Amino acid sequence: MRRVVLLAVLMIALPIMTFANSNLTFKNAGGSVKLSSNALVGSAQLISFTGNGSSMSGNLGQLSFQTGSMVTHNLAPSLDSWTFTAGGTFKITSNGSGIPGGVVFSGTFTSPVTFAGSFNPAGNGGHGAWTYTMTGTVVGTLGSNFGGTRAKGGVMQFTFDVHGSAPFSTFVRDWNGVTTVSAVPEPGTLGLLGTGLLGIAGLVRRKFRTPN
Repeated sequence: MRRVVLLAVLMIALPIMTFANSNLTFKNAGGSVKLSSNALVGSAQLISFTGNGSSMSGNLGQLSFQTGSMVTHNLAPSLDSWTFTAGGTFKITSNGSGIPGGVVFSGTFTSPVTFAGSFNPAGNGGHGAWTYTMTGTVVGTLGSNFGGTRAKGGVMQFTFDVHGSAPFSTFVRDWNGVTTVSAVPEPGTLGLLGTGLLGIAGLVRRKFRTPN
């Protein structure tokens, strides 16, 4: 069975020192990545959270995304190039067992998404491996439990390693990854955004604080 490793990095950097440590990091495992209705779709279980001095692990919720529709696909002997339209969704959802339940971040791709692969014949113990990088830009908001602040995303990259000599086609099980969420909001919302990000960590600490 082919396996895929997804490193999902959503970088929305805070440009002010006050919130320099307000990055929220989510790790995920399991799930699938597939082509569905001409779009690239992925989902996996959230297994850990780290943010502003707080951390936890377990079944915390879900990370999911869907691109816009595929517009081009070009396959060469050692190169594989896909392009998808803007649109679709990117979402991080908590089940309430760690951070407060509900949507933590929700956004959409605001420019075409590229999915480019190259083949390394020496990879996977000499059996070969395809490595893919998916690149796009996301704009969205923090969930209502975290202020609902609008966040403008920078470039987001996903790196997939598909073991075996065959390139990615329509479906692969089991992916693991890391998503880091920080933020550069629109003008006039820096304070609200910082409050929202710091508030998530504060809610986490209160939820798991042990009484004296």
